Amino acid sequence: MAARTTTSGSGHEDEQMAAMRRLQVLSLHLLDPSSSSRSEGEGKEGLALAACAGKRRHASGGADAAAALAACLRGRHRDTQARVFEFFRARPDLQTPVELSTAAHRELCFRQLCALVREAGVRPLSLMASDPAEYFAVMEAAGGVDISLGVKLGVQYSLWGGSVINLGTKKHRDKFFDGIDKLDYPGCFAMTELHHGSNVQALQTTATFDPVTDEFIINTPNDGAIKWWIGNAALHGKFATVFARLILPLQGKGGEPADMGIHAFIVPIRDLETNAVLPGIEINDCGHKIGLNGVDNGALRFHSVRIPRDNLLNRFGDVSRDGKYTSSLPTINKRFAATLGELVGGRVGIAYSSVGVLKVSVTIAVRYALLRHQFGPPKQPEISVLDYQSHQHKLMPMLASSYAFHFATLSLVDKYSEMKKTNDEDVIADVHVLSSGLKAYITSYTAKSISVCRESCGGHGYAAVNRFGALRNDHDIFQTFEGDNTVLLQQVAGDLLKQYQEKFKGGTLSVTWNYLRDSMGTYLSQPNPVTARWEGEDHLRDPNFQLDAFRYRTSRLLQSVAARLQKHNKTLGGFGAWNRCLNHLLTLAESHIESVILAKFIEAVKRCPDEKTRELLKLVCDLYALDRIWKDIGTYRNVDYVAPNKAKAIHKLADYLSYQVRLVAQELVDAFDLPDLIIRAPIGMQSEAYAQYTQFVGF
Repeated sequence: MAARTTTSGSGHEDEQMAAMRRLQVLSLHLLDPSSSSRSEGEGKEGLALAACAGKRRHASGGADAAAALAACLRGRHRDTQARVFEFFRARPDLQTPVELSTAAHRELCFRQLCALVREAGVRPLSLMASDPAEYFAVMEAAGGVDISLGVKLGVQYSLWGGSVINLGTKKHRDKFFDGIDKLDYPGCFAMTELHHGSNVQALQTTATFDPVTDEFIINTPNDGAIKWWIGNAALHGKFATVFARLILPLQGKGGEPADMGIHAFIVPIRDLETNAVLPGIEINDCGHKIGLNGVDNGALRFHSVRIPRDNLLNRFGDVSRDGKYTSSLPTINKRFAATLGELVGGRVGIAYSSVGVLKVSVTIAVRYALLRHQFGPPKQPEISVLDYQSHQHKLMPMLASSYAFHFATLSLVDKYSEMKKTNDEDVIADVHVLSSGLKAYITSYTAKSISVCRESCGGHGYAAVNRFGALRNDHDIFQTFEGDNTVLLQQVAGDLLKQYQEKFKGGTLSVTWNYLRDSMGTYLSQPNPVTARWEGEDHLRDPNFQLDAFRYRTSRLLQSVAARLQKHNKTLGGFGAWNRCLNHLLTLAESHIESVILAKFIEAVKRCPDEKTRELLKLVCDLYALDRIWKDIGTYRNVDYVAPNKAKAIHKLADYLSYQVRLVAQELVDAFDLPDLIIRAPIGMQSEAYAQYTQFVGF
């Protein structure tokens, strides 16, 4: 081999070559990801298209596409939301500023809720009783104005009001409905205790019946039983639905007290006129929180507080004047399940509202990424940061997920409405599991996504006025209240195992789980070695392939975890076996929920009447599906469901679809139809973003 010749200019040449290599890498980074398989000329065309795409598009075609897509997304009650938005837009005194003390935020939040009810004329409890879908639309709109307002509204109506109308009987509705609806009776939902949150059956607060006075005596037996994190309790609540153990004296074995399990009781906690705390009740403030500081969370202790027997919410269990207990449900467990089953509306609302938070976050991040220009090819203008493949990889699957979650939660709301109308047992069971799974999956995804959106906006994302800090902090607790996400996913896994067992007993399956009955045998057979290698775009974008892939994964996980549980049960017992397989069970639950989400997205695409809009939704749906498959490609490779060449094709196509979605990203976020009042972040405005930002800081 000839020796390398050294010249005096070699250092300069090396620097030039290094610079050229960096430019080449940057150029490849900007190219259409699929261009490596095209001809040289096509590759250049792809580069020109990517550079051109960096400009924000304001052509009528883009606006028309956004309008058509918005019409497809718009729910039945968008007009109701628009009225809420307009009411707050016209009232600057009710808009939440960037900087606010806890005390001021609480006072403002209560004024916002009072104004919504008493001035705007919204009657949330009436809506929840007559049309739950419209109620959830109002809750989402209120949460857009201020997440604290949405949560405070949910505490008053979903929890306090919902417990009265769902767990009580006619006498309770007659007495309390109007007062709750008009906000004359602000209330709380006192379930969680210092020592127990998720394990509701282990609550320690007692409600002992006194047959002499015909009253229940509500008592906090120890510090661990103090009701904790109770929304509306610190300042504004006048009543509380208190969950306590119903104790009947002398009716147990050997004359011992009988514990009839957890029941709900209406307990007045403050004077309606003076707001003074009532005798026997001790209330303390839980203090400043990470977020949601417009909500006044408090702690409640009861010192032998007496309430009338009629204050027992007695739909599922009652006590007569002579102290006899009656129930249409034969066991404590069945009564407990029925009680909690009536409270799933809170979970539905949280899942629905979490999607709203995700839409706001994605909208701000995408609009800023289109606005922000950094670097570019030599002697050419800087390009939008959304033209970088790495930025597309961060934000475009997230944008696709926003659409997927939108359709999934709309379907959940419709199913919840059906449940309230029909009281069908199968629908009730379906809603319980779906609300658990979707609430857990969506809120976890949104929490992670807010941080990604903040990072994608660089230093400007760190400014409080651009909202990511508040969105992240206010939304974070969505993963915990109304059921810890890990606990909720276990409920989904448990139900899947129950359905799996029913399949082999020849029983019927609930509608959502039908695919387990229809095709479990197919999914659990050996993968077809021919289809495992198919890599054509038409095949990969076929919704049947996508849905089959999702369901195959769920079926495999279900079959394997069932076998593991059976094996470990022999040596560890039921609880030990469940704990040994817990991570496997959580993965199973998430996989199933992803299958449900994709199925609802595919259905929505098919329903869309406008051809061009349907094609756009199909593009977004394909990205959602293939991105999810690629993120779990190891599972598919391990069982040879996908051959190496097909895995590579999925990755390549997912990148290409991210690029395609980027080209219509502005239209996709504009179609969310979120007014400036809801976005608020200067960097997320549709126009003059930098001007609004500089004006905010004083220029």
